[in-house]
Amino acid sequence: MNRSRTPARRAALAAAAATVLTATALTLPSAHASPGPATLSAGSAGRLARDLTASLPAADTAGAYYDAAARTLVVGVLDRATAAKVRAAGAEARLVRHSATELAAARSTLKERAAIPGTAWSVDPRRNKVVVTADSTVGGARLARLEKVVAGLGDRAALRRTSGTFRPYLMGGDAIWGSGVRCSLGFNITKGGKPYFLTAGHCGNASAQWSATQGGPVIGVTEQSSFPGHDYALVRYTASVAHPSAVNLYNGGSQQITRAAEATVGEPVRRSGSTTGVSGGEVTGLDATVNYEEGQVDGLIDTTVCAEPGDSGGALFDGGTALGLTSGGSGDCSSGGETFFQPVTDALRAFGAQLP
Repeated sequence: MNRSRTPARRAALAAAAATVLTATALTLPSAHASPGPATLSAGSAGRLARDLTASLPAADTAGAYYDAAARTLVVGVLDRATAAKVRAAGAEARLVRHSATELAAARSTLKERAAIPGTAWSVDPRRNKVVVTADSTVGGARLARLEKVVAGLGDRAALRRTSGTFRPYLMGGDAIWGSGVRCSLGFNITKGGKPYFLTAGHCGNASAQWSATQGGPVIGVTEQSSFPGHDYALVRYTASVAHPSAVNLYNGGSQQITRAAEATVGEPVRRSGSTTGVSGGEVTGLDATVNYEEGQVDGLIDTTVCAEPGDSGGALFDGGTALGLTSGGSGDCSSGGETFFQPVTDALRAFGAQLP
């Protein structure tokens, strides 16, 4: 809009209309003197989101997500001054009601009052809410308690149900074989110059040794494992087997993995696992909490990707970027589902390891 050519009365009316639009729709006017948002890849958007999150106060922002169709990063903001900073950095600013600080307080309340097995929650920056999910096992007094806590959070939270059951994806079968269980290898890594691989912590808890085939020779031993709380395990190779930095695509090919990064809400992702092969979806939430029967796990990536028992520990990736390890969820790859992943960056930091 070129305001120098607009009569004063029209300018005043335009400003008033923009103010009304902002108050009712909670969306910033699109007409602005600043350049439009930059066109970004998912990886670039993730890096920009982390830079903005680190530089702007949590009380003035409310998370970010990647708009894959427009290829832009959208950042929730609480005021116009912050919006201007976001636009100047190359992202789109969206005015919202609740800050990251407020949503974090809502998450704390849920953790204190509603840590019920069969529930999960994460912040949805698109809805500017903490989305709480209750699986099919939550009913009666436990459901009433959950509903009361969520209602007490007002419009900072929303409750939904899933017909499935939240569980770690562990079962007897094929792929990497443990003591009566099978899981999936996540990523090959190195530690101190020696070869290791990552898998899920609930898999590491279940077996001290691993084979590439059922009843086959041992190829690795579980060196460290964390579950619940986290869901990652470190397995040291004890046999001379190939350990490329790649993910099996189950079509005769593989995806080379060159780096590890944190996921971004809205990012298109794929998962590889020994039960269901490769499936895709998108990231819907970060820093998710899941209350399995075995205990609570925090800091997970929430996705629309499907998975099934035996896929545990398998790789979540975006092109050549490693993102996560399959933890658990609900549903299956016939009807669809919701799956949570342990961020691979957390596992690498915890073990002092790196990709090959």
